[in-house]
Amino acid sequence: MSPRKVRLAVNAVRGKSVAEARAILSFMPKAAATPLLKLLESAVKNAVNMGNASDTATLVVSDFHVDGGKTMKRQMPRAHGSAYQILKRTSKVSLILSEKK
Repeated sequence: MSPRKVRLAVNAVRGKSVAEARAILSFMPKAAATPLLKLLESAVKNAVNMGNASDTATLVVSDFHVDGGKTMKRQMPRAHGSAYQILKRTSKVSLILSEKK
């Protein structure tokens, strides 16, 4: 998914608590919301299992940003034997959780 589309969902969640972020992502009508929700759940479980967080209620999404990944180049046949280039963009998503003070 292109970084521009993913950033729309990420910007709505940045700075919120984990419970609010789950609610926002689960009801967001964007295609990027489902993988981001899966990433958030994984990060919360990792924080609890590694002993970095005692309770999920105290966790906050402190940093959530999207960078461009590799671009796959494909071609679509066009008239007179030429080809049209299609750029399939990918994203690199970083999520950092911290405890509320």
